[in-house]
Amino acid sequence: MTTKATTHLTLIADYGTGDPAFQEVIQRLRLHLPSAHIETLSVPAFNTVATGFWIAQLGLNPGTEGRIIYHNCAPRKDNLKARVDNEGEGLTVAELPNRVKVIGVWAGHTLSFIKEHALSIWTVNVPKNGSQFRSRDIFPQALGQLLQGDNSLFGEEISPKDISSIPSNSIAWIDGYGNIKTTIDAHTWNLTPGTRISVRLGTETHEAIFADGSFTVPEGTLAFAPGSSGWSRDRAPHSTQWMELFLRGGNAWELFKRPNFQEPLTIETIREYEYRQRWTDRLAS
Repeated sequence: MTTKATTHLTLIADYGTGDPAFQEVIQRLRLHLPSAHIETLSVPAFNTVATGFWIAQLGLNPGTEGRIIYHNCAPRKDNLKARVDNEGEGLTVAELPNRVKVIGVWAGHTLSFIKEHALSIWTVNVPKNGSQFRSRDIFPQALGQLLQGDNSLFGEEISPKDISSIPSNSIAWIDGYGNIKTTIDAHTWNLTPGTRISVRLGTETHEAIFADGSFTVPEGTLAFAPGSSGWSRDRAPHSTQWMELFLRGGNAWELFKRPNFQEPLTIETIREYEYRQRWTDRLAS
């Protein structure tokens, strides 16, 4: 007697933590994927950077074979005019090198973190309109058909050059400890550990220490260090590892007065910062 393999599906969406919308979508997904084991991850409303970050973090790292990531974060920013019949951004399907399938709306930066890794990314021929709640009413049926091998839904292949790049110097995520995960690749910084730097995030500026590990600084110190997030890169000389702002024994997000994900992030060595300040003061005098 053989046992049918369980489909492991992660639902990433911006419905809101604890929002019953998650249960509505799960109920519809199970209609088309009865054996699916479904887990959920909530991202901030309309935040396609956080969505794309977690698609890559979960999709490109080791996990159960045959995983599916189903994502929905559709701010409908591609057209700011009045929408007809709740039309929104279109559905896509991508396959990663480890055979993880990623199915969801192409909006903003949702595909930015995987575009250089995916074996292929295609549009899916399903209606872009017809419901305010497409991730419940329209997309689950298409997902079920795709996973059953229905290639008739495949539309056009999407070139990586047509997908937005990862935004530089941005907040990717704020974890439960207040650590601020950034979109700054650790390999782009080559400072000696212990170098003093200036960090401006939103309206706040604080001094930090460049470190090679978050816990290599004393208690109460703000560190700018390689964090716990990242993934390997095929045919690349190094893996991707993202930098974090980490306040040991405290909360970096609180220190910077709870900045939102859109706040600009600037990091300079203290010497560069002091020179720029002197130049700014000179121009103002």
